[in-house]
Amino acid sequence: MVKKRFIAIASLLVLCGLLSACNTTRGIGQDIEAGGEAIQRSTY
Repeated sequence: MVKKRFIAIASLLVLCGLLSACNTTRGIGQDIEAGGEAIQRSTY
């Protein structure tokens, strides 16, 4: 029971952190795109 509660709280905190980093869905898309471009550059 404690483990499930801990996982739920941790997931909620991570989700809040991710959502607060991007104010809009457009911002989320830009962040994902920038991450993908960084991965592509690192493979060259």
